[in-house]
Amino acid sequence: MKFETRAVHSGAERDPSTGSVSPPIHLSTTFEHGPAGETPHGLLYIRENNPTTLRLERALADLEGGEVALAFASGIGAGAAYLQSLPSGSHVVFADDIYYDFRTIAREFFPQWGLTASMVDMSEPGALRDALEKDTRLVWLETPSNPLLNVIDIESVASIAHDAGAKVLVDGTFATPALQRPLSLGADVVLQSTTKYLGGHSDVQGGAIIVRGADDVFTRLKLVRKVLGAVASPFNSWLILRGLRSLACRVERQSATALALAERLERHPAVERVHYPGLASHPGNAVARKQMSAFGGILSFRVAGGEAAALRTASKLELVVNATSLGGVESLLEHRKSSEGASSTAPPNLLRMSVGLEHVDDLTADLVGALDQTT
Repeated sequence: MKFETRAVHSGAERDPSTGSVSPPIHLSTTFEHGPAGETPHGLLYIRENNPTTLRLERALADLEGGEVALAFASGIGAGAAYLQSLPSGSHVVFADDIYYDFRTIAREFFPQWGLTASMVDMSEPGALRDALEKDTRLVWLETPSNPLLNVIDIESVASIAHDAGAKVLVDGTFATPALQRPLSLGADVVLQSTTKYLGGHSDVQGGAIIVRGADDVFTRLKLVRKVLGAVASPFNSWLILRGLRSLACRVERQSATALALAERLERHPAVERVHYPGLASHPGNAVARKQMSAFGGILSFRVAGGEAAALRTASKLELVVNATSLGGVESLLEHRKSSEGASSTAPPNLLRMSVGLEHVDDLTADLVGALDQTT
């Protein structure tokens, strides 16, 4: 079955009591059980599971090609819970360009959790091999990455990590399972911020962990979610299920528009560099073509003239909205260094854009017009 069909039908089985085509929302936080805690319906309390959330988890596992999934209240909550599930003393190797709050977790919380971390350029296989230690339990990467759109060869990383006895987690938020399925490329775990493309309408927060095969860490992960409480709400789960239905067509359109914009920006004299894996000039283009079906709806670019010029460009936009986040139907742009704060590693002249569903001509006119006023 093709992905587009799976996205429409996964988790959308008919409601047995009504036959409703749209999945129902079960808002109950608790469920009837027997006098000794028996669970005749397989449900007990919302922090353990809920019918709507279970639907979402089945759909996510199906779309990613995983065995099981767990839904969380946010993407960062899902990632943090997975890290908390590692044994004390574990070493984690992170790619050097990852979502900044995961770098913050490594810096601020790993010492309290008994974990250690290294940050390496995973486009260089030798750098990853050199970073592995006897206690390395996890290799964590994003591809494409945030905000530089770096591309990492998942199969290569998985081979190196597995030889050292480590698992591989891929943050697949930018690509989504519509364009890239890391589990089929050798990864063990996929992280999704379902707030972004899977929800798709800038109106819901959520996250998920999907695994190729359940293990001790996944068992611990379920306990962490239950006890520490970062579980997805039923209503948010329903909204994300709704978003999955249109994921394939949205991402297809956004990818096509992003490529056209990247090609136009690359020719503009006010643009120093464009980061987009679909460009032939991108150093990861060949790997992206191998492991992605299209190149996604996120691009970033560096404005000639430094940070002040980048901020002037952002201030001149009329259609594209200056806002954080990504993956919605409206186009958003942000100056990542300002958004991330003092610890940001983003270049000061870099702007990241999430391409929406507007017509490519209108977006081109807005971007070019803003850049023309910058020069």
